[in-house]
Amino acid sequence: MGTMLLHRGIFVFLSVCLISFTPPCDGGNILVFPVDGSHWINMKILLEELHARGHSIDVIRASNSWYIPEKSPLYTSITIEINEGFEDFFDVYLQEHMRAQREGASALTFLKLTKDFLSMIAHAHSIWSYALPQILDDEIMVKSLKDAQYDLVLTDPAIAPGVVLAKYLKLPLVLNVRWITSGEGHFVIAPSPLSYIPVPGSGLTDKMTFFQRVKNIFFYGIILFQQEFLVGPVYDAMCEKYIEGGCDIISLLQEADIWLFRSDFVFEFPRPTMPNVIYIGGFQCKPAQPLPADLEDFVQSAGEHGVIIMTLGTLVNALPKEVANEIASVFAKMPQKVIWRHKGERPSTLGNNTLIVDWMPQKDLLGHPQTKVFVAHGGTNGVQEAIYHGVPVLGIPLFFDQYDNLLRLQHRGAGKIIELADVSGHSFEQGINEVLHHDSYRQNMQRLSRLHRDQPMTPMDQATFWVEYVMRNKGAPHLRTEAYKMPWYSYYGLDVLLLLLTIATVLLLLTFAMFRFLCCRARRSTKSKKH
Repeated sequence: MGTMLLHRGIFVFLSVCLISFTPPCDGGNILVFPVDGSHWINMKILLEELHARGHSIDVIRASNSWYIPEKSPLYTSITIEINEGFEDFFDVYLQEHMRAQREGASALTFLKLTKDFLSMIAHAHSIWSYALPQILDDEIMVKSLKDAQYDLVLTDPAIAPGVVLAKYLKLPLVLNVRWITSGEGHFVIAPSPLSYIPVPGSGLTDKMTFFQRVKNIFFYGIILFQQEFLVGPVYDAMCEKYIEGGCDIISLLQEADIWLFRSDFVFEFPRPTMPNVIYIGGFQCKPAQPLPADLEDFVQSAGEHGVIIMTLGTLVNALPKEVANEIASVFAKMPQKVIWRHKGERPSTLGNNTLIVDWMPQKDLLGHPQTKVFVAHGGTNGVQEAIYHGVPVLGIPLFFDQYDNLLRLQHRGAGKIIELADVSGHSFEQGINEVLHHDSYRQNMQRLSRLHRDQPMTPMDQATFWVEYVMRNKGAPHLRTEAYKMPWYSYYGLDVLLLLLTIATVLLLLTFAMFRFLCCRARRSTKSKKH
């Protein structure tokens, strides 16, 4: 017993010594240029972790920001005055988008939705193109940013003034990314053969027929059009004014040191990638916490039938009235209890088993053993949280990447899609019962959950490690390819192919000329002998 206590005392002493002599981890200075809305939810989770690790954070925000508060214990704000609101513009787009979808699929509807989407995106970029000069034309502001001695810029490149600012300040750049100015980030950083890599918006998987490949190329053309004529010129003007020698936004993105990519290959289709792309899909997911007492009582009252939860994310308060009534009438007939985040007009067909809430603890409900099905719009956060907790999904995609997200679950047998145009009492009842009562949906989703969790490091640990890696090493250029600096014909080897074809053609012509010369000479020699 005495020996054991002695050994324990020695162990404690050595542990204290080791801790005492461990070099302190100096906190870094991080300049953050986020994107508002649901993108901020992701960024804030990462900032919470970086703040807990002792880093000092400054956040650039708009004066009329939706979600990014000016006062926060996590960061110091740098507020830019923006008079034009984007929220009202987005609400109008969303209502028009849902109305057009309910009218049914047609070429005219597709063209209208595409036009409205491109117009909204161009409007968002133009707002920030007028806002960024407030920083760069302000000598006092620029001096304070330089004097702050930031270690890096962390930004979400869906809107890209943060990328331009990093170039201007000559700072290492880390992207918290899935979407860039012109679509999905992989398409500008890694080889992306369109024969098996579906373009967002195409509604395709990695297994395509000939005509689906034609469709895929068409959608890629829309992305190129968006970048070349709508988004690119906005940032080209910024680059020409503020960046010595000029630049373009795609090249600036390709110069980024690290891409923290909010996806992984449990969710995404396999594809080529690059060394500086770090996959952190599901980094926001955590084990479920206990529910508030009243909500726990409601959940437990469901008994063996369990609970269905439904939410359409932070940007959509309510579905069209007739759709909400159809869904509510189906819920009213079911033995399950339902928790539905719905802020619109209360459905007239609502049953006693359905609890309408303005907000729900989504992560904690998804992790509750009573939750059987998640009815969702297909936002990236919700889909990844459903994977983490192993809850099958019935999806009603509304806009942006939501259909593509849900398609990946449906392709793996872990979810089912009902498009908004097809939602009726019959289709919704059929869909919810299929996901609820066919065990394959839950089994497939739980398999995805096991795969997602089977990693040597958590996605959040990956994210913070690589942010700090860039700080320690003043960037990560050794992980970044320089291929983007090559002209397109060199990148695809067309100049080499042309040289080889030229040499082969010359050799072939020389050989032909030599045979022709020898034949003609032999013919003349034969004629001379005859004479």
